[in-house]
This record gives sequence, structure tokens and C-alpha cells, in this order.
Amino acid sequence: MTNELHWLALTLAATALFWVPYVLNRMAVRGLMGTMANPSPSDAPLAPWAERAKRAHANAVESLVLFAPAVLAVQVLGRGDSLTTFACELYFYSRLVHYVVYAAGIPVVRTLAFFGGWAGIVILVGRLLAAW
Repeated sequence: MTNELHWLALTLAATALFWVPYVLNRMAVRGLMGTMANPSPSDAPLAPWAERAKRAHANAVESLVLFAPAVLAVQVLGRGDSLTTFACELYFYSRLVHYVVYAAGIPVVRTLAFFGGWAGIVILVGRLLAAW
């Protein structure tokens, strides 16, 4: 497995687990059956951090739609190098920080972390375009 695919796999695993904290809060607030029921306007609200975690998870999924194909294209074209490995590491750690600080309600760091992930994608796409 290449370095880029390793970081993609870690990113996929983290993104796949980001739902756990806010679902646990939903279970604590609404109970197990309330969690499994269809949403209702009368549902008890989740904790503010859980609502933010839910939005951070959605943002991570939306961003993954750009990151994953970029990594895979780098692999297919054989363009992987130390720069693309750095871009994947930057993306992974930025998205991890983004999730944590978004859930914690830390606004400026959240934005900086978002842009760190975005920079990782830009580096990968730049490496792809440099292949032409």
C-alpha cells in the first residue's frame, strides 16, 4: 500500500466513525427506541456539541468526495511522491482537528483546519495537473 492510500484509508476510517459521538448523545437524550424512531418535531434536542459534531461529520463527508478521487487519480497516474504524501497527511490531520474543534465550538481554529484540508486537496490536484 502506498503512503497516499494509507492516509486515505485512515481518513475513510475516521470519517466512518465521526457519527458515533452524536448518536451516543441522541441515545442519551431520546433513549434507544427514540434514536431508532423516525425524527419528529417533538424530539428532545441534542446537546449543542452533538449538533455541531453532526454538522462536522456532514462537512467531512462532503470534503471526502473531493479528496478520495484526487488520491486515487494520483495513484492511477503514478504521480505519488513526498509532496502528495504530505498533502494526504495534511488533509487527514486537518479534518481530524476540524471535527474536534467544530464539535467543541472553537470557531477560528475550525476555519483554519478546514483550510488545511482544502490545501491538501489543492496540492493533490496541482500534482495531477502538473502531470500534463
